[in-house]
Amino acid sequence: MLIIFESVLPIFLTVALGAGLKRLPIFDQAFWAGLNQLGYYVLFPALLFTTLARADFSSIAAGDIAWVTLSGVLILSLLSILLWPLLKPTGIKTSAFTSVFQTATRWNGFVALAIADKFAGLEGMAVISLMMTVTIIPLNFINVFVLVWFSPENRNIGMMTRKIVTNPLIASAFVGIAFNLLALPVYQPVYDALNLVARAALGMGLVLVGAGLVLSDALKPKPIVLLPSLLKLGLFPLMIYTLASFVGISGMPLTIMVLGAGVPTAMNGYVLARQLGGDARLYSAVVTVQTVLSFFTLPLALLLVGG
Repeated sequence: MLIIFESVLPIFLTVALGAGLKRLPIFDQAFWAGLNQLGYYVLFPALLFTTLARADFSSIAAGDIAWVTLSGVLILSLLSILLWPLLKPTGIKTSAFTSVFQTATRWNGFVALAIADKFAGLEGMAVISLMMTVTIIPLNFINVFVLVWFSPENRNIGMMTRKIVTNPLIASAFVGIAFNLLALPVYQPVYDALNLVARAALGMGLVLVGAGLVLSDALKPKPIVLLPSLLKLGLFPLMIYTLASFVGISGMPLTIMVLGAGVPTAMNGYVLARQLGGDARLYSAVVTVQTVLSFFTLPLALLLVGG
């Protein structure tokens, strides 16, 4: 459908821009490393806070939507981690497995917001915002845990706890949700400043994914690239549809939930992979492949709910 095509195409074009810029001789390696640090410590935390701090859930069945989304994410995470005993004998590196796990379990809520806005306006965006609210902290917690656990560094509970607690993505999501639930005011000029910073996050994240992309990895994807794409774009929307139908969710909320579950993986996982020793090259290949595949899988997801 045209709405889906127009929502996903800008992502693909921005990734392509990053790939092109990386190959120009005007930027050195230190420039790209600095951008990764900026995204990890400033841009994405600002985006998470501004998105969650003022989301409005009053017009939707928040309890059922929250339960279904969180259950789906936890089930998918469990299934993904259970792949390790099956993949380990194939010789896959632990760093590559962390990127398989991340790209299977993360979802790009900001792409979902764009699609929801075109389909159902504010009500649709409220559904996606709620899905983001209940999953951002658990997903970041789980993914940081997996990255640290599979890290070549010596593991201990204190080190893992420290990395999880001090992770800027988890901290900013927690603060944003706390402000929302407690109805804490944010001084408008401060919020506007954070919002200005946040606007750069998604675009910059896509450019960084493109900059880290090895085109041959995306043009001729290995089977390991297709595995998380199958889980993310195929299994996860089907799980959300099944769980939502079971609790009686129907109509527009069901459609938006399934479309939200069917978007490509999130951009911030790439920055996390760079910071915590994951396979960033594999992550960028999966992002590109999932973005292309979503042109075809999202219309199928829409057919699933009769849209």
